[in-house]
Amino acid sequence: MQKCAFRSTSLIMSLLLASCAEEPRRSALIEASPRECAASQTHVDPAAAADAISQYRREHAFSAVEPDPILQKLAQAQANAMAAQDQLSHEVEGTLRKRLDAAKLGQRTAVENVSAGYFALADVMAGWRHSPGHNANLLDPHMRRLGVATAYAPGTRYKVYWALIMSD
Repeated sequence: MQKCAFRSTSLIMSLLLASCAEEPRRSALIEASPRECAASQTHVDPAAAADAISQYRREHAFSAVEPDPILQKLAQAQANAMAAQDQLSHEVEGTLRKRLDAAKLGQRTAVENVSAGYFALADVMAGWRHSPGHNANLLDPHMRRLGVATAYAPGTRYKVYWALIMSD
C-alpha cells in the first residue's frame, strides 16, 4: 500500500534531522499529491452509507435501507471492474440484470448508481442527489437493501470508482 506524505511532513522531518549531526535525509515515505493521498485512503463503510442514505430517504418520507452482503459483493465487483478498466460504466461487467441473475437475485427490483473521482461518501452522495437519475434511484420507494463499494486505481483518470446497488 502506498504511504502518503505531504510536503509539510517532509519539511518537519528535514528540520528535525537538521538538528542532528548527520546530513538531513528525506523521509522514506513516498511523496504524493494531496489528491492522490486522499484517493488512496478512500473506503466506504456500508453501514455508514446505509445510515446516510436512510437519513436522506427519511427526509423524503421513504423507508430506510440496510446493508446486504450479496449486494455488497456485487457492488465491490462493479467498482473493481470499473477501476481495472478505467471506465465509468454500468455495463463494464454486464448489465445490472445479468449480474443480479448470476447472483440468483434476478427476481428483485434493483437500481444502480456509479460514479468516480469522489474521495468521500458525503461528496458522492451530493453528486448523486444533484443528478436527477441518481437521485431517483436513492429515493426509489421499493428499495430496502444496499451494497456500496469503492475501488482505488492510482494510474487511472478518476483514481476512485464508486458503485451502489440497491434492491427491494
